[in-house]
Formats: sequence, structure tokens, C-alpha cells
Amino acid sequence: MNLKSERRGIHVDQSELLCKKGCGYYGNPAWQGFCSKCWREEYHKARQKQIQEDWELAERLQREEEEAYASSQSTQGAQSLTFSKFEEKKTNEKTRKVTTVKKFFTASSRTGAKKEIQEAKAPSPSINRQASIETDRVSKEFIEFLKPYHKPGQDIYKQCKLFLDTMNHKRDLSIEEQSECAQDFYQNVAEKLQTRWKVPPEKVEKAMDQIEKYIMTRQYKYVFCPETTDDEKKDLAVQKRIRALHWVTPQMLCVPVNEEIPEVSDMVVKAITDIIEMDSKRVPRDKLACITKCSKHIFNAIKITKNEPASADDFLPTLIYIVLKGNPPRLQSNIQYITRFCNPSRLMTGEDGYYFTNLCCAVAFIEKLDAQSLNLSQEDFDRFMTGQTSPKKQESDGFSPDVCLGVKQMYKNLDLLSQLNERQERIVNEAKKLEKDLIDWTDGITKEVQDIVEKYPLEIKPKNQALAAIDSENVENDKLPPPLQPQVYAG
Repeated sequence: MNLKSERRGIHVDQSELLCKKGCGYYGNPAWQGFCSKCWREEYHKARQKQIQEDWELAERLQREEEEAYASSQSTQGAQSLTFSKFEEKKTNEKTRKVTTVKKFFTASSRTGAKKEIQEAKAPSPSINRQASIETDRVSKEFIEFLKPYHKPGQDIYKQCKLFLDTMNHKRDLSIEEQSECAQDFYQNVAEKLQTRWKVPPEKVEKAMDQIEKYIMTRQYKYVFCPETTDDEKKDLAVQKRIRALHWVTPQMLCVPVNEEIPEVSDMVVKAITDIIEMDSKRVPRDKLACITKCSKHIFNAIKITKNEPASADDFLPTLIYIVLKGNPPRLQSNIQYITRFCNPSRLMTGEDGYYFTNLCCAVAFIEKLDAQSLNLSQEDFDRFMTGQTSPKKQESDGFSPDVCLGVKQMYKNLDLLSQLNERQERIVNEAKKLEKDLIDWTDGITKEVQDIVEKYPLEIKPKNQALAAIDSENVENDKLPPPLQPQVYAG
């Protein structure tokens, strides 16, 4: 394996993560490098331009049809037509023109196929019951959350119900248009909370999180990986790509993580678990939370390995390695779902937005990974991809052909002995440290007890003499008067 002695590593400048329009927010590859705000502006411009072009095309086609109709009527003897037939054909022609124009602005014919597929793929009753239980729980939590808001809370709940009703009537719209409706709703509610209802900024963020949870729990089954998109196709392509790259080692990516350290190995397992768990969540904010937890475990693993805080140049290669090792299910669908329906303020700023942007960069890197990215020759890269050989096998056969098997085994044994010696020294040092800690703890407890005894000495007082009973025989009874004797009354 031809590896360069000095590796370049994977470096991404922090400015590359920001919106390419220069607004200062985090960009996203799904938005062509723009942030949520700038992407919506560009999307509206492109949409208006497309609508204008469609109208111009429709008008041009209509003029051509009218000219063709007029010329055909003149050649066939339009004078023989009666007035009634002429009016009938004119009406039919107008109807056809209107239908032609409407085709430019109606949803795709795949809508009917989508409904048939959804009916054919109806979930089982147990899944429906589980979703219904979760929906009811979220609804109760949302109502309880809005109670302290009083009148604004009632208005928020009404607007959320109205939005859900509107979305139910817009199932035929494309997923991009439904995303646009959701983003507009988030923006309008946030503005009303701040301007009309004068809610403090910290409470606005909490309210928007609860609104997103309430809405997306109900909309999840309709907008996550819909059949009208190619999200599922992208998921399969990414999974196949990651499986083909199973041979990639941490050294090739310059990952500063030593999995032989038990604490680091635990952090890696936790990071993989978090990134896989993302698919089980229904709310975009919960999916982002899984990405954030995964990223924090990665930073901790790097910190333990290097004994110093991790940098951004260390984080991205490690995140790529975690994604390759975990191969999360429906990765592209989850990324697209977060991009389309998450509260945009979370993706534009904060640690959630930073980690999500890095995950998008990691997926883009995996899709475009080549020999140069791993500092390999094209020949070695092709052999690894086809499964002809593997890096571990090639490294183990790195001896000269003249070296006998006994010498190879000897070097392997020496390497193992060296590793065992290092582990033994580390265990001995930890044991000595533990012994010292126990001695210090014992001495400290003893000193504290002595200080308390000296400060509060124990005094044993003599036992108090018990009180004598009246009828008991003792000296003090002599001082008592004689008992009364019964007397007989003579009458």
C-alpha cells in the first residue's frame, strides 16, 4: 500500500461551513451552500422566474394554436360552418387552452400513483396504535405547556390546528412546497410571539420547539421520505457506498482516536449508537439532538486520546469515520427531513446547526471519496473497492519475500509483547495511584475523626439513682407516717 509519509488529513475551513452569501449563518449542501433564510430568498426568485417563463410559454403555444386553427379553417372552407358549430368549436378550443395552461401549474401525475402506493403500503394496526398513543401524549404535553401563556396560548393552539388542517388539504403539493408552508408558519408564529404577544426571547425558543414537536409528530408519516421524491433511492445509494468503503481505516482518514483505550472505545460505540438512533425519532429537533450527542462523544474521544481539547480539523475526519463504521439507516432521508421541516433558527446558528452542517459535509465527502482523498494510489484504491485485497492484509505482508515465516512470527510476537508491556505498566501505575488514593482517604478520615473527638470529648456521667418506691423497704421509709388503720364506727 503506497501511503505517503506525511498525510494531508481532511481540512475544512470554518468559513466554508457558513452561508456562501456572507450573511454569517451556517450553510447547508442541501440548500446549495446557502443558509435557510438566503435559500428561501433564492428559491422564491427562481420560482417567480419559472412561473413567468411558464406563462410566456403558455401564451406562445396559445397564439400558435390560434394561428394554426385559423389557417386550417380557411383552407377547409370555414364559410360553410354554421354559427352554432363555430361557437361550439370555439368553446372547445378555449377549454383545451385553459387545460394546457393549467398543466404547467398542477401537481405531477405521480400524485395518483402516490395515493395508490400509500393505500397499498398501509401500516399495520399495531403501528397505527403506537403512533396514535404518541400523538395523544404529545398533544396533552402541548396543551399543558400552553396553559401558562393564557390568551396567547389559545391563539397559538388555534393557529396550529388551522395549519394542520391546511396541510391535510395540501397533500397533492410537492414536498418542497409543503416545506415552504411549514417554514412560513414557523416564521409567522415566531414574529407574533415577539411583536404581538411580547413573549421574551428565551420563551419564544421553547414555544417554537413545542410547536414543532406538536406539528411534526402529526405530519411525520406524510412528509418523511415521501414516494414523490428520490430520498429512498439516495438512501440505498449511500448505504451501498458505505458498505463498499468498509476497508477504510482510521489511519487513512487521519482520525486522532485510539480505540485501544477503553474509555475511547466506549465513546466511539456511544457515538455510533446516537447516530443510528436518529432514525427512530419523529421530531426534527430530536433528530438534531442525536447528532449533537454523537458529536460530543466524538469530541470526548479525541480529548481523551490527545489529552487536549479537540479542534475542528480533528472532528470532521472522526465524524466521517463514525458514519462509515455505523452506516446509519435512511441517512439521506433524515437529513432531508431535518432540512425541510426543522425550525430554521436551529440550523442557522448554535451547536446544533454546526454539527448538522458537519454531518452534511461528511456525507458529501463519502459520496465523492476517491484515491486522492485517502492518499492512496488509484491502483490500490481500485483493488480495495473490488475486494481483491484489504489494507490490513497488505500491512501484515509488508516483509521482504526472502524473510522466513519464523522471523515474521517473531516480529509479531515482539509487537504483542510490547503492547502487553505497555498495558501492564499502565495497570501498575493505575494500581499504585489507587493505593495512594486509598491511603490518603484513610488518613483523612482518621484525622477528621480525631479532630471531632478532640473538639467534642466524650464525658461519661454517673448513673442517676433510681427513685424508691413508696412501699419498698429502705431507710427513707422510716420518715413516713404510719399507715392508716381501719376504724369501726360504733353508730
